[in-house]
Amino acid sequence: MKKVVIIGGGFTGSKVAKSLENEFDVTLIDTKNYFEFTPSVLSAITDPTSIDNIQLMHLHYLKKAKLIVGKVEKISEKEVFVDKRKIAFDYLVISSGSKYSFPFKEHDALMTNRANRLRAHYSDLQNSKNILIIGGGLSGVELAGEIVTKYKDKIITVVHAMDRLIERQPLKASRYVQKFLEKNRVKIIFNEMIKGSKRIGNDEEFFTDKGTRIKSELAFLCVGITPNSEFMKKSFPKLIDGKGYISTDEFLNLKGFKNIFVGGDVTDIKEEKTARVSLEHAEIIKKNLINLEKNKPLERYKHKERAMLLSLGNHKGILTYKKFVMKGFIPRMIKKHVQNKEMRWLKK
Repeated sequence: MKKVVIIGGGFTGSKVAKSLENEFDVTLIDTKNYFEFTPSVLSAITDPTSIDNIQLMHLHYLKKAKLIVGKVEKISEKEVFVDKRKIAFDYLVISSGSKYSFPFKEHDALMTNRANRLRAHYSDLQNSKNILIIGGGLSGVELAGEIVTKYKDKIITVVHAMDRLIERQPLKASRYVQKFLEKNRVKIIFNEMIKGSKRIGNDEEFFTDKGTRIKSELAFLCVGITPNSEFMKKSFPKLIDGKGYISTDEFLNLKGFKNIFVGGDVTDIKEEKTARVSLEHAEIIKKNLINLEKNKPLERYKHKERAMLLSLGNHKGILTYKKFVMKGFIPRMIKKHVQNKEMRWLKK
C-alpha cells in the first residue's frame, strides 16, 4: 500500500486520515494526541461540562492509521522529519493549521492537560470581575456572548481596531451583535488598538493607541492567526508567503508537486479560515489521492461563498450567507448540530 503521511490532526487531517486508512498506509503526525472541535472551545470555557463533547483521542477514531505525536521540523519531497525521525511518504498532506492565542488553539500535547487548562480558565473567569476582550471579530464576539449569557455580574470591555464588529460580515449582522452585547452591558471601544499594559496591584491596566486605559483582571486576545508552516522554510522557502501561508494550486496541491497536498488554515487561498472550509478541503484531497492512484484527472477545488455561523451564548446566534442574515435561536441550534454531526462521524 502507498504511504500517506498527514501533518496535523485538525479538521482536514482527521477527516483525510479516517477516510483513507483502509485505502492507504496512513500515518498522522500531530503535536497532540487528540482532535478538538475548536469552534466550540469558547463555550467550554464558560461550561467545562461540555469539554468531553468536543474532544476525542485520535486513536479512538483511527482503527488502522498510525499516530506520531511530535513536532515536524522540516520536510523534503519524499520525507518528513519529526523528533529526529525520518518518515518516508508517497503522498503528503499538509494540514498543520494555525496558531491562535490560548484558549482557542490546542497547545497541550495530551488531552487531559488541555481539559485541565480549560477548567483553569473557567476558574479564572469565575473569579474575575473586570474582563477585557481584545478584538471584535468572530472569536471576540462569540466569547463576549458566551460570558454575558452565563454571568450577569461581569464588567466586560471589547476593544476593536475597526469601526464595527465582525466587519467582514454584512452590516445587518454587525448591528445585531453590537445591539445584543450593549444590551447586556458590554462596553465596546471602536477604532482603537491595545498597545501595552502594566500591573497595578491585582489588576492589569491596558492602554490603547489613543490613550484609553482599561483595568482588567482577565484579558483574552482574540485577534489574528499565524499559519503553522515553519517546517517549510528550510526546503520550500519560496512556497510560503510573507504571512506564512503555503502556495496552493487549484487541485489543493503544493504548487509544483503532485504528490503533496495542502488543506485547512495554512493554504494561501483567499477565503475565511473556518472548520467548514477545512472539511471541504479534506474531501477534495481525499478524492484526488484516490484519483492519482487510479490515474484519473484531479478534481478542482472551487472557492465559493459559504454560510457563516456565529453563536451568542446557548440561545442566540447568527447565520450569514452573502447579504442574507438570519438571527436568533435557529442559527445557534444549527451550529450545535454541526458540532454533533462531526463528532458522531469521527466516532463511527
